[in-house]
Amino acid sequence: MKDIIYTVLTITLCLVLGKLINFSVSGLPASLYGMIIYCLLLQLGLVKPIKVHKTNQWAIKHMGVCFIPAAVGVINHFELIQNHGLTIIGIIFFTTFALLTFVAVLAEKYLANKSESSPSTSNC
Repeated sequence: MKDIIYTVLTITLCLVLGKLINFSVSGLPASLYGMIIYCLLLQLGLVKPIKVHKTNQWAIKHMGVCFIPAAVGVINHFELIQNHGLTIIGIIFFTTFALLTFVAVLAEKYLANKSESSPSTSNC
């Protein structure tokens, strides 16, 4: 029981700190800041992994409950998916391909500019 309280309080503290960082810095979601803080606390040994292991494993095991609303949404709109399923799949593939292409072009442009601006360190 002590380990459960320890884990819940630790995660709550990390999420509150994440909210504070998000409020002051913004940029990333507060929960992501909280996860980064939690990971850092574990890596630095400030939080004992042995104490949080069982509770974290239990939470991961039962995490599927959090995704039930998405499944209910799919079931509620099954007729829409049945009528336009191929169109939806086509849109998903096209937009994914377009996004990956856009990111690749920007990455090549950025990396090419970065390599041109950095001094060469070749030995002649």
